[in-house]
Amino acid sequence: MRNRRMELFGKVIPVPCLVIFWSLFFGFFACSEAWAEQQVTHAMGTTRVQKTVRVVTLFQGATDSVVALGIRPVGVVDSWAEKPTYRYLRSSLQGVAHVGLETQPNLEVIAALQPDLIIGARSRHEKIYSQLSAIAPTVFADNVYDFEHTLDLVAEATGREQEKAQLWHQWQARVTAFRSQLKKHIPDWPATASVIDVRSDHLRLYLQQSFAGTVLTSIGFQLPHPAGASGWGVKLKSKEALPTLNADVFFVILHSDAPAVRQNYQSWRLHPLWKILKAPKHHQVYLADRTSWLLSGGILGANLMLGQLSEMYHLNSSAL
Repeated sequence: MRNRRMELFGKVIPVPCLVIFWSLFFGFFACSEAWAEQQVTHAMGTTRVQKTVRVVTLFQGATDSVVALGIRPVGVVDSWAEKPTYRYLRSSLQGVAHVGLETQPNLEVIAALQPDLIIGARSRHEKIYSQLSAIAPTVFADNVYDFEHTLDLVAEATGREQEKAQLWHQWQARVTAFRSQLKKHIPDWPATASVIDVRSDHLRLYLQQSFAGTVLTSIGFQLPHPAGASGWGVKLKSKEALPTLNADVFFVILHSDAPAVRQNYQSWRLHPLWKILKAPKHHQVYLADRTSWLLSGGILGANLMLGQLSEMYHLNSSAL
């Protein structure tokens, strides 16, 4: 039987190859068309989003997430520290426009960038949602610290669900390996942990729903549950509240390099109540990097946290 052949772009191609070619060709456009426009449900309702190329991010976790998903945004807000961009993101965001502060983005600068998608957070930008939506389709996360939800939202709004699934699989595998090593390293596992943010005039105790709390609980650490507390955490202004911090290990974040912050930390550390708490008593107090533990808000920052934890506990980082 003679091979059936046809011409394509001036070339003689066997028919079976043509079938494969056209299947891939039309399949690609079918997928593109299927994603060309979709409804994205988010903290402010539902928004019709078309395929995006020009993305503006208005909070740190969204910026972290777009970079993790392989997207180069056209606009980002200034970082809280290491200004104007966190060191771990600088190579990916070199030359990207800045659109102001996370708490006060510049609408004129955003509009001039002609974005096809704006990603913000209701806890930060609810009052300007209508103005942002007039510039481009806008989706909001509910808060700035739920990094899994932020990653989900960014992936859905940009059509990067497959990349997100791969990232999340890698994250879960790394967490599982990390937990396995910690169980061997810490005799009384699971350990309790307090994440303490030192400000100039008070301390903040971060709870399970905070960014750092979410990462630690996913590993297996148990965080305090102060009576009546909810959300990201609680503020402690009186040293009489020190027993609220009690845990096997303290991860201490100095909120800035200001002398007042270090002086405040010293005043709490020297208090008699501090010295009888479990973590100080057993020399389990670690200084943690504020960018990754507090300010990053995304999956890249979460992975940096694991790297720092592996150094603190002298774990085999090559296996993580």
